[in-house]
Formats: sequence, structure tokens, C-alpha cells
Amino acid sequence: MTLPSIAIGSLSVSRFIIGGNPFSGFSHQSKKRTDEMLAWYTDERIVETLFEAERLGVTACIERGDPHIARCLRSYWDQGGKMIWLGQTDSRQPTQVDAARFCIDHGASACFLHGGVADYCVANGEYGRIEAFVDAVRDAGLPVGTAGHVPEDFRWSEQNLDLDFYMVCYYNPSNRDRVPHHDPEASERYDEGDRAERVATIAALTKPVIHYKILAAGRLAPKDAFTFAAQHMRPSDAVCVGIYTQDNPNMIAEDVDLLLRSLSAVGQ
Repeated sequence: MTLPSIAIGSLSVSRFIIGGNPFSGFSHQSKKRTDEMLAWYTDERIVETLFEAERLGVTACIERGDPHIARCLRSYWDQGGKMIWLGQTDSRQPTQVDAARFCIDHGASACFLHGGVADYCVANGEYGRIEAFVDAVRDAGLPVGTAGHVPEDFRWSEQNLDLDFYMVCYYNPSNRDRVPHHDPEASERYDEGDRAERVATIAALTKPVIHYKILAAGRLAPKDAFTFAAQHMRPSDAVCVGIYTQDNPNMIAEDVDLLLRSLSAVGQ
């Protein structure tokens, strides 16, 4: 199966990208849900899920740059897997340059700054940390981007950086202006006003955008979520969606179908 694609730097990337939060236990719902994901997603199941996505035409995955994910990806590639990895930096590395180098050294084809780190750096004026990250990825010859949960991240980046892509979250579940890391105990908010503000921000950006958390971390009906996303995706944009096959073994196929139908409905 072949899916429509976009360009990220010199890379061709399917417009549906499989996300890795469930693989790493980031449910953004509850501790119980997180524990279920961690128990379900053994290394073998992660590799199996990646092969299923590849069979359906997905050409890229977005995963966290840490030893667990690097081990799973190496197993997938060693078994003949062809999807490329767009590496998300680990917010808990000593520096985001270190985090970028981990992704680069372990086979990433592109790398982007963790959204919580971008939120924190922009909120606190620590722009040099972002610039050092961008330089490290550029020096390695890889496409570079940044994620974020608030429009200020992207307004600053548009004015001050030369990036290849953005990862724009539809929501700001919890503020990261004091601590960049995800807090699994923190309550999270998913407000429609956030989503409207983010898609307005996307419309003004000059680089390809990967839309993420389009389902509000499982809180929205998939059909409604994909319909909304397609209505606000430019031809240069893609979506990143986390997959939890314990809930539904056919989730990837159903989500890919929903995206294709939704894009067709808006003439893409």
C-alpha cells in the first residue's frame, strides 16, 4: 500500500506517521493506563506494530530518543524494517545537544526538539539552548525541527531559526514553563480553544507541520478528530498518531483509512 507523502528536508515522509508515546508508556490519561501500556508493549510487540504500520504504507515513525526505543528500532531494522525514525529528543538528557547526538548516533533520519523543552526555553528566554540543538543536528546533516505546545514557540522559531519542519501539538495539556518534563501525576486539560488557536498558528507557518495529539490523547472520537485535522492540514502537512493495539488490533489500518477519507473529503 502506498500513502501520500510530504517532504521534510530531503526526506519523503508519509502523511500518516506512527507515534511512540504508547510504546514508552506516555498515556496522558492516568497512571493505570500508563502501566497498562508499559505492560502491553514488550519489545516484540513494538517491533510487530512497526511492521504492521510499514505494511500499510507508513514510512516514518516518531519515537523518543532513549535506550529502550533505540533497542526496539535496531531490532526492527535488523529484521528488515524500512521505516525511518524522526527522533524526538529525551527531555531528561543533560543537554539537548546530548539528546540530539543520541538520536543521530542511533539511526535517526531527522531530529526535533522535545516540545516541553521548547516551551521551557522560550518561556524563560533560554534561546541559546535551542540554537545549540539546531546547530548540532545541522552539523550532522539531518533535517531539524522543533515541537511545542504553545504558539509562542513557533512564532519565535519562525523569526529566529531556519528549520525544516515543526511538530505542533493541538493542546497544551500542562504548562512546561517551570519544568520541561512530562509529569505523569499532573492533571491535564484538553480545551477546544487551544486547538483552534493551534490550527490558526499552523496556517501562518512557512515550513511543513506534523500535527500531533489530534485525538486529545484518546479523548476524541477518531472520525471527528481526523475530519478536523484534515480540514486544517495544508498539502505540506502530516499527522502523528500514537497506536495502542491492545485496545484495537486494527487501529493502524482504521486510522490510516480515516485520514485518507478525511483528506479526500477536503480535496487532498
